[in-house]
Amino acid sequence: TAGRRRRRPPSASPVPTPTCTPQPLEVRAAAVLVVGLPGVTSADDAVAQQVVQLGVGGVFLAGGNVRTAEQVAALTAGLRAAAAGRPLLVSTDEESGRVAHMRDVVGAGPSPRRMAREESPDAVRGRAADTGRALAAVGVDLDLAPVLDLDDGPATGVVGDRSFSADPQDAAAYGLAYARGLADAGVTSAVKHFPGHGRSAVDSHRESSLVEAGLAELAATDLVPFQAAVDAGAPVVMLNHLQYAALDPDLPASLSPRAYALLRDMGFEGVAMTDSVGMGAVNLRWDFPDAAVQAVSAGADAVLATDGGQAVRMRDGLVDAVRSGRLPEARLSEAAARVTALAGGDPLAMSCLEVELPQLDTGAVAGTAAPVP
Repeated sequence: TAGRRRRRPPSASPVPTPTCTPQPLEVRAAAVLVVGLPGVTSADDAVAQQVVQLGVGGVFLAGGNVRTAEQVAALTAGLRAAAAGRPLLVSTDEESGRVAHMRDVVGAGPSPRRMAREESPDAVRGRAADTGRALAAVGVDLDLAPVLDLDDGPATGVVGDRSFSADPQDAAAYGLAYARGLADAGVTSAVKHFPGHGRSAVDSHRESSLVEAGLAELAATDLVPFQAAVDAGAPVVMLNHLQYAALDPDLPASLSPRAYALLRDMGFEGVAMTDSVGMGAVNLRWDFPDAAVQAVSAGADAVLATDGGQAVRMRDGLVDAVRSGRLPEARLSEAAARVTALAGGDPLAMSCLEVELPQLDTGAVAGTAAPVP
């Protein structure tokens, strides 16, 4: 059930290999970063070359990186060539509806709310598979979708029609259908925004806000779709920047040790990823390097920053934090191992840790209410 908190068995933790030598600290620090490339449309761009040669774990492509499918395919191929054999995640934000950075590649689609009102979960899965095939064809292998937040408020709200439903079971059924459709096409999904953004009308791009709901209330509502995703083997969960009275009231969830502990207690063994730390809810209080250190220390594996120009500072901040004792090296190694595994690389070669990430099951989508005509 949604409220049941299950501690993972000890064997689920990454297992160190005693006779192994990990990659240098600088390499492991870079490997946890997923960064944007503002304005970049060609892999020859100096920013793109600097970021990839730094050894970041992944890049994030936004609408400004997209001209045509052929151009995006050339960009991703060039980025991976510049990585010189290192694994590189290529991510984007393609939810369908109004958050659709790859619209010029995959075509325009309905909002998640409209999908859930007019289509069956199986139809949504098929739609997401089409999206996934278009993304895979241009070299994108991680989609920061679907939204599992609960919201039935105005369509243009912070979450609004990005949410499939305000009903926890319907949000779970349709969200998992979308995630499974992406997986059918070989694209990894990142469910978001844990532990649920639907209760806030404040845009985290500008500032944070406090969610007053207690843990029992969250477990019966907002956490239900996330528990369903974890139970189904979701490989990536993105954490939001809201503050929760039931967790760390003064810290955004993305920087909160209690938020990551809650996620792991729900049975999650995959990659925990922050929303972009350049958003106002974080960046007004923590500069990029400090945010990266706080996030990884709290339990993040991947730190997203849409401004790749901050990558060197963030890498250096993580290295300095380990050397000064503010960030346990073992925590950084675990994070780097998980992100490397997600990118298809060898976590043993990166961090001397054996990691097995969950894989989303391909079972039938759970039943839900009949679509509204």
